[in-house]
Amino acid sequence: MSDLMKVSSNPHIRAKSSTSSIMAAVVIALLPAAGFGIYNFGLDALILILVTVLSTVLTEYIFEKILGKKVTIGDYSAVVTGLLLALNLPVSAPWWIGVIGGVFAILVVKLLFGGLGQNFMNPALGARCFLLISFTSIMTNFDCDAYTGATPLAALKSGEAVNIFNMVIGKTSGTIGETSMIAIVIGACFLIMTGIIDLRIPGSYIVSFVIFISLFGGRGFDYAYISAHLAGGGLMLGAFFMATDYVTRPITVKGQYVYGILLGILTGIFRVFGPSSEGVSYAIILGNLLVPLIEKATLPTAFGKGGARA
Repeated sequence: MSDLMKVSSNPHIRAKSSTSSIMAAVVIALLPAAGFGIYNFGLDALILILVTVLSTVLTEYIFEKILGKKVTIGDYSAVVTGLLLALNLPVSAPWWIGVIGGVFAILVVKLLFGGLGQNFMNPALGARCFLLISFTSIMTNFDCDAYTGATPLAALKSGEAVNIFNMVIGKTSGTIGETSMIAIVIGACFLIMTGIIDLRIPGSYIVSFVIFISLFGGRGFDYAYISAHLAGGGLMLGAFFMATDYVTRPITVKGQYVYGILLGILTGIFRVFGPSSEGVSYAIILGNLLVPLIEKATLPTAFGKGGARA
């Protein structure tokens, strides 16, 4: 039979980029943030990163081997999940926190829902929220050999002054990968230049967050206050590396703008009105859950189905 008579499932038009090449590019883009985290916090950060990545890769490998499925660790998606999760952990966390989080991210959030492409939320953020709920004291302890005391965002929320320059370069407390705004932006620029991501979601996320903070933060358009919020916490890491996740973001162009705006508003609500000084993780998880509704509302009208007539 001619190949022209064969019908396959979508997608029917395929790009040259493969899953493994995209994930490898994300790993490369995360290296500046990971490298600075190791420089900033020392050997403990390196150990926690390695243990967390190893746990995600081994979990995927063992699960697929036991069930007799094709082993998919070669697509590097488990590596990306482990690296993102590690960068969202405080360096003071014990190694077993990385293991528990890695197993939860891959087994519960990813594999039990069908594997890559079927998970309904970002696995790394799902695991981080699980760890925050289950081990709150560990996940909110940012004291280490290099830094002690509250994070800059916590200090800002309590009305204390913060050093914005230190926050931009990363010489401050926080999770392993969120402290250096410069390192995160370098990685984001790499993803943008290689065409892996665009600015629709990150741009609308950051702009809507700035507007919300200006209106409801109690400081008006205070440049120093807004800069501290942008440089502190996981906003930049979340906006460029987790909100842009291909699986859990909307596929429609309008939907991506709506999604970014929603994340900016939610993050602003959590930071301004919530008890915690952070909010990026919960904002993105809630946004993930609303993606089906966003796509349904922003799906273009099919040709000939009630569209405007010429």
